Amino acid sequence: MSQITQRLTQHLQQASSQKIIKDESQGRWFNGTELAGDVAQLVDLFRQQTIGHGDVVFVCLPNSAVYPVLTQAIWEVGAVMHPVAATTPAGELQAALNEQTYAATIVSDHLLPAAQAGRPTRLVELLLNTVDHLAVVRNQAVTGHPVAAPGEDDLGLILNTSGTTGKPKRVGLTHRLLWNGAQHDIASHRLTAADTTLITMPMFHINAQVVSVLSTRLSGGKLVITPKFSAHNFWPQVQANGVTWASVVPTIINILLINPAARASYTGQQPLRFVRCSSFSLPRQKLTQFEHDYQTRVLEGYGMTETASQCTLNPFDAPKIGSAGRPVGTEMAVLRNGHFEKAANQIGEIAVKGDHVITRYLDPHPDAFQDGWFLTGDLGYFDADGYLFITGRKKDIISVGGEKVAPVHVENVLSQLAFVKEVTVIGTPDDLYGERVTAVIIGRPGDQERQRQAIFTQAQQQLATYEQPKQVLFVRDYPRNATGKVLRPQLRRQLVAELGAGA
Repeated sequence: MSQITQRLTQHLQQASSQKIIKDESQGRWFNGTELAGDVAQLVDLFRQQTIGHGDVVFVCLPNSAVYPVLTQAIWEVGAVMHPVAATTPAGELQAALNEQTYAATIVSDHLLPAAQAGRPTRLVELLLNTVDHLAVVRNQAVTGHPVAAPGEDDLGLILNTSGTTGKPKRVGLTHRLLWNGAQHDIASHRLTAADTTLITMPMFHINAQVVSVLSTRLSGGKLVITPKFSAHNFWPQVQANGVTWASVVPTIINILLINPAARASYTGQQPLRFVRCSSFSLPRQKLTQFEHDYQTRVLEGYGMTETASQCTLNPFDAPKIGSAGRPVGTEMAVLRNGHFEKAANQIGEIAVKGDHVITRYLDPHPDAFQDGWFLTGDLGYFDADGYLFITGRKKDIISVGGEKVAPVHVENVLSQLAFVKEVTVIGTPDDLYGERVTAVIIGRPGDQERQRQAIFTQAQQQLATYEQPKQVLFVRDYPRNATGKVLRPQLRRQLVAELGAGA
């Protein structure tokens, strides 16, 4: 049996009478005995339905207390969990089920017809402590395997990358990779049994799966699970449940800063010792304002699905604002002119390897690996102190008359303006220079022409001439993937079509 399954079982046994997982939508805590009972029921069901070692279970459910229970039960029988966004539409669900072989599918009730269509199935329903109704669709066209304890090199999770271009890649994470990633998270975040985390991120994603849920459970802490992030509920949830930390993205930080209901609900009595923030770097002004206004600290980090969570984190005792921190359990370099370099201030493609990093995808993508390194597709550099600075995505680089512009750098400069909620910088066609830098803004209410001029002025003061936006557009929102990441290629196509039509 793998270390993870052993430890998760022990956690429930040791906390038999302790409240360790709360479902905010139900307003209810569950103790170890109740959670273990649900795991046992699910294990029995999988055994009866011949779902066992190596079989893949497709899961499409919203955040709830049943999620960690279901994950544990799937692992205990040696099966593999493949979770996807709860908002997946029926057509996309059917396409996914037709593309790969799944022994069972577990979805919300409204998706049951789609999960059963076009294949011989058996529907099994359960009443659990953590959920009133759970429907398991057994695919009878798949033979299945006997229950068997998983080994360290058996797959535990299959996750789709949340990449911004092309078809998502399937990442297979073994029990060993998940264990190692979680252990690095526990050490770097200084997690103990005294910690309680608030889950606001979607639980099908690596951030919630490993950084929040798995790391907290393995360190003996408590979970408070919300259906989704709510600005006006965030601080009351923190205070009412004794939350000590939360993992978020910069968008959530921005919302908590500008949302009147969020600010009004903060009483200054919350015991939040830190907020972990990842995805892209926060502007200095917003990070320091958040820390000042909410009396906590922000720890920025960098990670991805392929690394079973994080690669870097700003250390508690020596954070460096604007950076993604220092490597945590990870060997890192930049690929520059065909060579892997570790010298300071050399910009190149970030490459990683370590005991929590995949060495291949489940489908062939050999160009993502070189000489034992995983090539992230992100551009960045390390300073003289070993802190990582992200400059952008390799595929997002804008070429202006031969000059290369990193969108993230321009976005960080424009984000300093108070009226800017979010900014995405893309390249749009230009007959003379090939591409022009275009800033796409989600702003606060106000005179957009004045805001546009303020953006031009800010850019002229802080950016090189070729980096300055030549065009500023205002939108209500961007096209996004299931985790909220902006789909830059789709945004670019939309704007090119609109501008071409005279919009």
